[in-house]
Amino acid sequence: MALDNLLSDGRLSWFGAGGRDGDVVLSSRVRLARNLVRLPFPNRADHAQLGEICSAVDTALESVSTDTGQSFERAEIDRLTALQRAVLIEKRLISEKFAEAQPYRTAYISDDTSVSILVNEDDHLRIQAMAPGLGLTQAFESASKLDDYIEERLDLAFDETMGYLTAYPTNLGTGLRASVLLHLPGLVYTRNIDNIVNTSPQLGLAVHPLEGDGEAAHIYKMSNQLTLGYSESEIIENLRAAVGEIIGHERRARKALSYFGKDGVEDGVWRAYGILSYARSLTEQEVFDLASRVRFGIDRGIITGISPDCYAEILVAMREGYLKNLAENENLSQNEISSVRAARVREILDAYRIRG
Repeated sequence: MALDNLLSDGRLSWFGAGGRDGDVVLSSRVRLARNLVRLPFPNRADHAQLGEICSAVDTALESVSTDTGQSFERAEIDRLTALQRAVLIEKRLISEKFAEAQPYRTAYISDDTSVSILVNEDDHLRIQAMAPGLGLTQAFESASKLDDYIEERLDLAFDETMGYLTAYPTNLGTGLRASVLLHLPGLVYTRNIDNIVNTSPQLGLAVHPLEGDGEAAHIYKMSNQLTLGYSESEIIENLRAAVGEIIGHERRARKALSYFGKDGVEDGVWRAYGILSYARSLTEQEVFDLASRVRFGIDRGIITGISPDCYAEILVAMREGYLKNLAENENLSQNEISSVRAARVREILDAYRIRG
């Protein structure tokens, strides 16, 4: 997939309703931090050393598409415009820190957007793999496959006692960070979300609203906090078990809402659907909130005749950077962006209507 298509596509293969427990879990991600031996971490490296790291990785990944059967697009971050970098951040394919000014930053992004390899972020290498729904095992296997491929070609910093050496001590050991994105309107509406957030640290996990307007969208990120002293399988299983508990709580909360205050809940769902279907101007905050209510209504069977996959595409296609890139005009005013956003949301809802 060419970079232009990668930026303009409103769909992400790993984000939607198609995976396991997709009514609650939007996506899963596994990230591995790796570093080369005898070279300082990026924040301590000079330009020559950063160039050496980048060159070594480029050589190692020269035939990655052919050897793995998974096509990758190589993007030199320094050569991208600020708008192009913003779109990649919005799609969670690179981090905000990675987009900051620093030379010799390269991203390898798979054509289906499920895998990205970041060179010279906090660590020399960040391998991240994503899967729809509760697909932690799938994401881990994808990341591990690339990790093995890279380790066959590069000497990675590893200590027999501490495990993989990383820029941050909190990543020592496996270097693994696993996370899931959860859609939790039931727990938010029943005011039980704080119980989940406050008890998660006791399990070595963190739960917090997704960066930006995640709280308005009722989207929460749950991730492991410990990497040293645990195996990869233990980290994955601990997170999967905790997510399973949250899924149960969320589904019970949704069911309770169907019995108590049913009329008010349904009215809110249909009002949200009506606004998204007919509004001519929408802010990002409005869409986050309204789309969450519509997705809740679809999952509960209140709204029929429209695929829940519309939700994921709306969340991608309503972001400011994406809309400016789509319009090929980075100077759009806020009023113009709100107008373009509303039109795009209407198009998506129409495209996902089930026609029989």
